[in-house]
Amino acid sequence: MTQKSVERILGKLATDEEIRQRFRAAPTAALAILTSGTDSLTPVEREALCGLDADLLDRFADALDPRIQRVRIPSGGTEGTER
Repeated sequence: MTQKSVERILGKLATDEEIRQRFRAAPTAALAILTSGTDSLTPVEREALCGLDADLLDRFADALDPRIQRVRIPSGGTEGTER
């Protein structure tokens, strides 16, 4: 069942800008958020995911069709600001 968890986490990292930002700042904490609930990872899977290059995740996400992206909308009047 952990392969399914890895795939779900990779999908979330690829399609959710806010999660990618959290992952860039603190990979271990972001994975804790992503695995809360029933998902579990082995130590090897956790280490491999924490070692992902955040820049490559961003580039992959940028290559995806925007219709499958979850974009973080900043609050506080920063409309039009790009990430």
